[in-house]
Amino acid sequence: QVRLVESGGGLAQAGGSLRLSCAASGSIFSYNAMGWYRQAPGQQRDLVATITRNGYTNYAGSVKGRFTISRDNARNTVYLQMNSLKPEDTAVYYCNAQGIRDVWGRGTQVTVSS
Repeated sequence: QVRLVESGGGLAQAGGSLRLSCAASGSIFSYNAMGWYRQAPGQQRDLVATITRNGYTNYAGSVKGRFTISRDNARNTVYLQMNSLKPEDTAVYYCNAQGIRDVWGRGTQVTVSS
């Protein structure tokens, strides 16, 4: 199975932008979908966005219109462009590969200050 490594997290001001990357150690095309999830302290891990191997996307209502998920199969990388960030977007963001066995990255911290 692939290993997933997230990057691009950090500190941003409300209204700002960040771009997360998820680099896979192998082909992501074999997975049904790739996704981003997030977990805030004391809360469950929630879906942010997913993208299928054919490019169909799905977003949580709270991020629709602000976040964009994309994938580069040639680079085995998935991206999450986050615009108009809000303090409630603060969380650890995890990359996920959905297949026979789900694969998770270790996460990257995103902190949005008001």
